[in-house]
Amino acid sequence: MWKVWVIALVLSSCGGIERSQNQKIKQSNETKELIYRTSTEKLYPNLELKTQVRDPYPWELGFVGLHPKITKEAFRCRGDAKHLPKKKEEAQGQLVHDCGGGLKHSLPIAGGKEYVYPILLDLLNYVQMKTSLPVVITCGHRCPAHNSYADDSIYNLSSKHMIGGEVDFYVSGMEQKPQEVIDLIMKYYAEKETYKGSREYTQFHRLENVKVNVSTPPWHNKEILIKLYKKDEGRDFDNQHSFPYVSLQVRFDREKNEKVTYSWEKAFHGYMRY
Repeated sequence: MWKVWVIALVLSSCGGIERSQNQKIKQSNETKELIYRTSTEKLYPNLELKTQVRDPYPWELGFVGLHPKITKEAFRCRGDAKHLPKKKEEAQGQLVHDCGGGLKHSLPIAGGKEYVYPILLDLLNYVQMKTSLPVVITCGHRCPAHNSYADDSIYNLSSKHMIGGEVDFYVSGMEQKPQEVIDLIMKYYAEKETYKGSREYTQFHRLENVKVNVSTPPWHNKEILIKLYKKDEGRDFDNQHSFPYVSLQVRFDREKNEKVTYSWEKAFHGYMRY
């Protein structure tokens, strides 16, 4: 038995000697070199890692009245690549194809995030709160492809739907009372503390002597334009229902203190494709 212990001791000693020799060889082959830095060099600071917080789902944002709060999610483009091509009205034989919809591209991007003008969300939620009825958005954001597919008329070429600055809607249960909905929108400006004392926002005027695609002269203040489409007007691809409906267009951005205008750059390069 003692012979086994002796052999084990000898083998372990040999292994230790071999490791020691390998370490000496490694150290003898190592080379060292000084790192020189200039006095103007700067080290990158250690960045503090922050937990990324996801955007809430629509059902997590609570309710307005009896119905879920309206968020930008309701504005996603309604295009669908499965829609059959349409013949273009202005050019014989030319076909217009629809886009892939909100799963294939984003909403307009502003400040690195998806964006629609907040005043549209505020007004729609106000109407929903006052009526206790659901607001039905028939058309929010349209990418340029879906905008042409929905309505390829010359009048629609510069639609603010493409830049997140326009929305078409009606109120379920008040389909035949669009004027009452418009009155509520005006009431919002009269009640909101932010606008009190500012006649540019609290007073609405009629848009007269201007060519528009509705028979009822639109209303406007500094911030928004309100159009009323009767049941035989504005029947594009997204508005094939038989109800009158209201369209809101943003005219002025209070945060940036600038007019809101359509531009080709914002419409075609202002969103992401997936």
